[in-house]
Amino acid sequence: MFSLKTLLIDQAPVACLSIDGKDYSITALCQRVNSPALPDSVLDLLTQWETHLPKLKNLAEQATAHTDLILSEANATLPPVLYPGKILCAGANYYDHLQEMGVPAEKKDQRLFFFFKPARQAAIGDGQCAAIPKNCQKYDWEIELAMVIGKTAKDLTLENAMEHVAGYTIAIDLSARDFARAPEQFYKFDWVAAKANDASCPIGPALIPACFVSDPQDLDLKLELNGQIKQEANTSGMIFDLREQLVRLTEIMTLEPGDIVLTGTPAGVGAARGEFLAPGDQLHAHISGLGTLNTTIA
Repeated sequence: MFSLKTLLIDQAPVACLSIDGKDYSITALCQRVNSPALPDSVLDLLTQWETHLPKLKNLAEQATAHTDLILSEANATLPPVLYPGKILCAGANYYDHLQEMGVPAEKKDQRLFFFFKPARQAAIGDGQCAAIPKNCQKYDWEIELAMVIGKTAKDLTLENAMEHVAGYTIAIDLSARDFARAPEQFYKFDWVAAKANDASCPIGPALIPACFVSDPQDLDLKLELNGQIKQEANTSGMIFDLREQLVRLTEIMTLEPGDIVLTGTPAGVGAARGEFLAPGDQLHAHISGLGTLNTTIA
């Protein structure tokens, strides 16, 4: 098993294989084992994912024999897909999350909806800081399973949807709750002000290829704030499953390799408790088999 990371090395992003907690530059490994060169960008790897995946598997099998290529743990971790084309987020997609917001949630009687986060400005990597937006008093957390697209997709079906997923990672949807509502305005809600802030989407630490995730609809999620568990659930609690989300999205738009889909959050968000983030807070988002994503609030 391996995962893909993007590390900052000598002020440049480098695509890496991560095996048993050790990171290797893909370019350096290809040179060492005399393998044809692979792209030095996770996004570029995703553009021809079906071709590159077997080559990455072969490279991973040889990597552990070259311990001198293991990279320093001091290198900063960037989002695994450094510049995704789109970051799409499913809203209100867990039964227990709807219940904590006081919304009846016994069946699929709502319409599945999505919102955007700006891909370049919102995405930050594991261990990076997320600043509370200016004048925001109610900054909130949401742990989410994220799908990474590996094949261009339009008008998918339930039968073929998952064939277009290259892998999975962890995301935190940071939300400015006090910016969301605009009752004095005719439009009433402001999703951009609430959800599209800089550094509002920690992602990582790595992209786990889908072939290593036996059932993405049965993964445990846990978010800790300063060591205290705030969210703890399983992806089986989604209202609309991963296939249904992809089908709906591709009715609306074309998904492309490197696009990221956040799939909703379970109960335990701060708004339901009247608790919000403050500078210095430490968030740890864990999903079984995918690792832990760490974020400091600034």
